[in-house]
Amino acid sequence: MRAARMRAGFTQADLAASIGKAPEVYGRLERGKMLPSVPTLFRLCVALRSGPHELMGFAPVASLPQAAQLEVPPELAHSPEVRRLLRLLGRLQGLQLKLILRLVLAFLAEPKRPRRQRRDRR
Repeated sequence: MRAARMRAGFTQADLAASIGKAPEVYGRLERGKMLPSVPTLFRLCVALRSGPHELMGFAPVASLPQAAQLEVPPELAHSPEVRRLLRLLGRLQGLQLKLILRLVLAFLAEPKRPRRQRRDRR
């Protein structure tokens, strides 16, 4: 996590404030003394623009597919919808989370198609 934080140009205090944690708590996360909750890990991924694999020490970000590199627009990062999604993700078990991650990666990898114009049905 430290390498991603340094690459993003954050101090521990800056990053802790951006994810809503005390600097002491973030320091323990970075040193591996405690694991982040799923919502906290998501906020870290958004703030550091890194995938959970790198932040949890499983794979360097360069080896991840492009789709796994998270980019959430700042205006959505703290929206009610994202907070609700984080609460729901926090209730899921390991295999359920893996399935959700695969679905998200599949959607991100799919080329974007232009939206069809809907006709008003009156």
